Amino acid sequence: MTDRMMLLDSASLYFRAFYGVPDTVRAPDGTPVNAARGFLDIITKLITLYEPTHLIACWDDDWRPQWRVDLIPTYKTHRVVEVVETGADVEEVPDPLEAQIPLIRAALGALGIPIVGIADHEADDVIGTLATRSTIPVDIVTGDRDLFQLVDDASDVRVIYTARGMSNLEVVTDATITTKYGVTPQQYADFAAMRGDSSDGLPGVPGIGEKTAATLLAAHSNLVGIRSAAAEGIGMTPGVRNKILAASDYLDVAPKVVEVVRDLELADVDSRLAPLASAELDTAQALGEQWSLGTAMSRITTALNKR
Repeated sequence: MTDRMMLLDSASLYFRAFYGVPDTVRAPDGTPVNAARGFLDIITKLITLYEPTHLIACWDDDWRPQWRVDLIPTYKTHRVVEVVETGADVEEVPDPLEAQIPLIRAALGALGIPIVGIADHEADDVIGTLATRSTIPVDIVTGDRDLFQLVDDASDVRVIYTARGMSNLEVVTDATITTKYGVTPQQYADFAAMRGDSSDGLPGVPGIGEKTAATLLAAHSNLVGIRSAAAEGIGMTPGVRNKILAASDYLDVAPKVVEVVRDLELADVDSRLAPLASAELDTAQALGEQWSLGTAMSRITTALNKR
């Protein structure tokens, strides 16, 4: 089997699992376990379909890093819930899902799947760093199109895109992005900065949509070239030029917010998937029985033990 790394955007997947499995699925004490069951089933499907030899669950140790908020204060503001007691901003996560996150982490630990996160950074940045430094092909599993910027046919990095559901997974390559958006993966971060993204609280450049952004990148290669052309008054209509110039303050900071970090100092982990030893299998099965994870735990241990 050819070595291949799979990097999971964990939060993207456990949110999908939470909303995809009925919350009537519960442990004996009444605790919902729908997200945990669904998350395990997602991983089982992924390793069965794509046969990775290595797997890492990448984690949001900080879902909304302050350094990104300092640059663009609206960054993810619509997802924020203020904790009155502390004045802290936390992500709005349904209580029944929040209660399952420790169980999800415990299940990953029991299965020998490493969790990697780092302070002051999102899972996207962990994924960016691991994908960049990987010496083997990489599959990034996410529903977040921001990670399209990491796609690279030359390095065999692709995205398994989950936005249309686990029954309609899309393998995103260079050609996918060029065909759909008219830009290369290397241009995607600049494209996204100009277009904006309401789901992340990024306003974009007013009046510049996807088509105009793609046209500008085709003509000027990147955002630096676009801004230089706008400053010189060449290569674009007066209307577009004025929009780019008017968004100067935003464009000074947006690329740093949109671009994933690729050079974090992450500890090395053993990410190779392997059959579970007898004691490990007993631990995983005991956890499954304790929390009524049922066939979800059985299916994933069976998938791992086929390797």
